[in-house]
Amino acid sequence: MPVRILVADDHHVVRAGLRTLLETKSGWQVCAEASNGREAVEKAGELKPDVAVLDIGMPLLNGIETTSQIRKVSPETEILILTMHDSELMIRGVLEAGARGYILKDDADRHLIAAVEALRRHKPYFSSRISAAALQAKPPLGEASAQPRHRLTPRQREIVQLLAEGKGNKEIAEFLNISVKTAETHRANIMLKLNFHSITELVRYAVRNHIIQS
Repeated sequence: MPVRILVADDHHVVRAGLRTLLETKSGWQVCAEASNGREAVEKAGELKPDVAVLDIGMPLLNGIETTSQIRKVSPETEILILTMHDSELMIRGVLEAGARGYILKDDADRHLIAAVEALRRHKPYFSSRISAAALQAKPPLGEASAQPRHRLTPRQREIVQLLAEGKGNKEIAEFLNISVKTAETHRANIMLKLNFHSITELVRYAVRNHIIQS
C-alpha cells in the first residue's frame, strides 16, 4: 500500500537524508517537509499523512507539543520521534502526547524503515536501545500532574517556548494569531504561575523541562 510521510526537522540536510532513505521503499512518498513544529502541524492538518517523522528539538513548537497538535488535526496520522535524545522524561512526554514510535538518529539507517512500516500498521515501535525506557515511561497515577510542565496549559507551553527562543510579545501575537494584549496577558500569567521574575529563569525552566534544547 502507498505510504505518505511527513518529515519535520530544522536541518535541511537531515530532512534530505531522511527523504532519500524513506523513498527507497517502493510506494513510499515524503509528501511534505517542515523545518519547524508549527509548519509540521499545518502540513499534517492539510495533507493527513499516514506517518509523521518528527525531531524533538524543533523551533517555534517542540516535538512534544507538535505531536499533541498533530494528533488533534489529523488523528489517523501516526507519530514517529527521531531524535538524538534518549532520556526517560522525554520519552514519557512524547508518549503522553500521542507518539507511538521513538528511535535515535544514529539508529535511523537500521530502524527507520521498520519503524515507519510498524506505525503505518498502527503498531508501536521503539529501537532496542530505548525500549526499556519506553516501557517504564508511563508514570504512576498522579505523577504526571506533579511534573512542572503539566502546570501549564498547552497554549502557555507554546508561549514559554517562543519567549525562551527570544520572541517578543508582538512576534508571539503574530505566530499565534492573537492580539498583543492577549500575548502580554499570557506572559504575565505564566510568570505569576511559575513564580518567575525574569526571562532568564523562564529559559532555564524551558531547558530543564525539554521545552527547548540547550
